[in-house]
Amino acid sequence: MKNRKAPEGKRRRSQERKVFVGLTLGVLLFALCPCAHAQQGAGIPKIGWLSARRASNSGQEIIVRMLRDLGYVEGKNVAFEYRFADDKLDRLPALADELVRLKVDVLLTPGTPGALALKKATRTIPIVFLDVTDPVAAGLVDSLARPGGNITGFSSIEAVLAGKRLELLKETASKLSRVAVLWDPRNPGSTQEWKESQLAARTRPATSFYGSKQRRQI
Repeated sequence: MKNRKAPEGKRRRSQERKVFVGLTLGVLLFALCPCAHAQQGAGIPKIGWLSARRASNSGQEIIVRMLRDLGYVEGKNVAFEYRFADDKLDRLPALADELVRLKVDVLLTPGTPGALALKKATRTIPIVFLDVTDPVAAGLVDSLARPGGNITGFSSIEAVLAGKRLELLKETASKLSRVAVLWDPRNPGSTQEWKESQLAARTRPATSFYGSKQRRQI
């Protein structure tokens, strides 16, 4: 029975990831369509990809592959400009400015740091973000219902889930007395998760809570 549940859980996570990426592609293509129409006969549309991580990560590869499945082939009818910060968040503003100077048609970024850098870099080029913890708290959008400006995307609601994870952990291990959390003070999304975890810990006085300022990229 145990061996049967593991593959089912893996398949479910895989399916959820496909749905998430599919929705992201829908938003990306919606933002790209006006640009593609305007550029007919004037070259192919360009997508700018900004990532805090190193080159050739799985998220990037999935996006490119699924675009290809939809008929958007890199180098044929769509072009990508990739910029990677190699886990050095202080490089993101300069890389964002570089993509804007290249006059890409749409900007795509996974995570809060990249989204913040792109928002500061342009108010006109459409920006699509993925996996942002809390876009409202981060100052990226006005609200989830009406983002406003030139930016939209998907939230992972990790900040909301952070407290719930602690509650579930306490219920699972009733004698739990100490919890350690790894978070990145440079990352606004990670900082928000840490704050929410602290709030949840205060409702359980038997739980001592420790924060470790370890660098973790999202």
